[in-house]
Amino acid sequence: MKYAASLFAGLVLGAVMFVLGLYLNPFMGQATVSPLAVTDRQVMDLSYSAVPANGILYTDHGESAVTPHPDRVAELWEPTVVDTSVFVTELFDGRGNFAGIGIKYLSKSEQTELIKGEALASSVWHIFLPGRGTIMIDQTENFWSYIRDVVIPARTSSGDNWVGSFHSVTTSGPGALGTARLTGGSGVFAGLTSESVEAITVRGYSSVTGPVSKDGNLTIELPEIAAATE
Repeated sequence: MKYAASLFAGLVLGAVMFVLGLYLNPFMGQATVSPLAVTDRQVMDLSYSAVPANGILYTDHGESAVTPHPDRVAELWEPTVVDTSVFVTELFDGRGNFAGIGIKYLSKSEQTELIKGEALASSVWHIFLPGRGTIMIDQTENFWSYIRDVVIPARTSSGDNWVGSFHSVTTSGPGALGTARLTGGSGVFAGLTSESVEAITVRGYSSVTGPVSKDGNLTIELPEIAAATE
């Protein structure tokens, strides 16, 4: 009996140590500096509020902390899209001026491996920039640092919230350097290919309602012909 109790206690302790090791592992962090920071090409920055209530539209499967916005937006309950969210938002340039509209589709990835520090999602941006054209950005994103450093602390807090300063590059591919793939659709971007990186900055999160203060940024490397019209 004592042996069984000791064995059980050992298993529990081992499991706890494994979880703590996974959670505290300093080698599972993510980049805070964009891989495009050292590019010799011109870049375009597009920023947006990543708080769903501040966007034009947000919806998902309806079971997350974040509720669809605005009211009466249909939830994505069908099996083929149940793990997908849709976010429509205004995009702003580096001067804070309105630049265009972005539509982001994000789906959970089957490649997620938390043991490797990978909480992956596949996402696609469809972006319309009036007077310039349209572009599409497809990428793999890793939200492990965000979950570890923001979401979990909020859920374990007595006040169900987290307040601080968190910044991370979420893009992790498919580019070899961890960049997203950009494809031009129309206007000055027609037929062009390039790279992009997305990052988030969070200052407040509620485990009850979701992000309270969260901003996103898309850094886009501009090919010569597109940069000439910037």
